[in-house]
Amino acid sequence: MQVTGLRLDFGRGPVLDDLTLTAERGALTGVLGPNGAGKTTLLRCCNGLLRADRGDIRVLGERPGTAAAAARVGMMPQSTGAWSGIRPLELLRYLASLYAHPLDVDALAERLGLHRLSRTPYRRLSGGQQQAVNLAGALVGRPELVFLDEPTAGMDPHARRATWELLGELRTAGVSIVLTTHAMEEAAELSDRIHIVDRGRVAVSGTVAQLTADGSSLEQVFLANTHASIG
Repeated sequence: MQVTGLRLDFGRGPVLDDLTLTAERGALTGVLGPNGAGKTTLLRCCNGLLRADRGDIRVLGERPGTAAAAARVGMMPQSTGAWSGIRPLELLRYLASLYAHPLDVDALAERLGLHRLSRTPYRRLSGGQQQAVNLAGALVGRPELVFLDEPTAGMDPHARRATWELLGELRTAGVSIVLTTHAMEEAAELSDRIHIVDRGRVAVSGTVAQLTADGSSLEQVFLANTHASIG
């Protein structure tokens, strides 16, 4: 994925301000930043849900939102209120039906612990359980590239560790992953490369080793290159 000179203004100043970054194929790219830095907006632009005022995006060589890109890309949002009344396995079977070669729904549900939730409507799941369903929904179509917006938010330590293991296996299998997170440990554990975003643009990029070469922790690097969120 290549993002070049991206700008988007909602009328109160730019949310994305000449943002440029690259996510390599077959790698896990971490995008960090304080609340309001533009991370979720970036992901929505990369999925064609928002259109930038200026700049260019290429997702697997395609423009975001095109049929060619949509068939190869998965997206895990922070929340999906539209799924409120549906049960997890019903949802996954429906999503699987939209793809020519989906993952096996039962195997995916077993991996993420969803069978025990099969009778519970999505709206009644805990935040961490909803995240597990969201993740399964993003993966069921066998995407070549998947965008994950704070995928382990609300998960307990067991679920978080299981998710980390699954993401590692996907990366090993050649799936490209772009992940936003506020968890420094998660970013350090999973990311091949990290972009720290502040006020709509990339403040600093590098591998964890490069960013912390002077002995600083990743959190210290984050704090030194970002402003506190407002509100």
